[in-house]
Amino acid sequence: MALPQLLHSPTSSSSVIPHKPRLNPTNYTKPPNTSFAPPHHRRHRRRKPTPLQCSASSFSEKHHTNPPKSDDVVELPLFPLPLVLFPGAILPLQIFEFRYRMMMHTLLHTDLRFGVIYTDAATGTADVGCVGEVIKHERLVDDRFFLICKGQERFRVTKLVRTKPYLVAEVTWLEDRPSGEVEDLDALANEVEMYMKDVIRLSNRLNGKPEKDVQDLRRNLFPTPFSFFVGSTFEGAPREQQALLELEDTAMRLKREKETLRNTLNYLTAASAVKDVFPSS
Repeated sequence: MALPQLLHSPTSSSSVIPHKPRLNPTNYTKPPNTSFAPPHHRRHRRRKPTPLQCSASSFSEKHHTNPPKSDDVVELPLFPLPLVLFPGAILPLQIFEFRYRMMMHTLLHTDLRFGVIYTDAATGTADVGCVGEVIKHERLVDDRFFLICKGQERFRVTKLVRTKPYLVAEVTWLEDRPSGEVEDLDALANEVEMYMKDVIRLSNRLNGKPEKDVQDLRRNLFPTPFSFFVGSTFEGAPREQQALLELEDTAMRLKREKETLRNTLNYLTAASAVKDVFPSS
């Protein structure tokens, strides 16, 4: 099921990312630095809200339930990509660049886990990413690999170990911390789900699709994994997704997602009113 376009907050920008990309990092401009600067060192330009595409089909209901301790430090091979992976999300990849084929040969003999980390030419490489675990793979005749990966725990890069033939870094695990304010997370998650349903309903109407009752979107997920699910639907706005991934407070993440969905609903409501007045427009 694909969710309609959303409008993200004015503080983020968007670019179109295919839902099922054929990925080769050499196809993208090399970022200006790979020093993994903390988020407060990055510069962000304020832009007007622009539409972003969402898809709910890339999220798995089951995700890692026994994450490692946050103070553990491990070495992890990294795969910089122009997209954001969330815990629980499903990501298909096709690997054909030589250094990442080398990485896959190593992973197939170890634990099948690597770090997916967002990078682009404007902001460089992020310091927070998500582990991708290979759950299915196919080695093709020309030594390419087709992978199905599942997002697991989040991590923060603390030190680069090496850069060739591919990035390897020391990472620590990232977990949501208890909110400083007393929040009814279940009620907040239900509000976010309500906005998602309204956005889908209005979008279907604008696109001439039958107005059906939207099925259960939360699917009995607890608030934290549900917040990751919502973030995974914001396809086309990787910087906004990265900001959501980096938050360490479930309530803050849900509130930010609610605001994004509310902005989208206001836009769709206005567009629907215009269509009612000018049906041919």
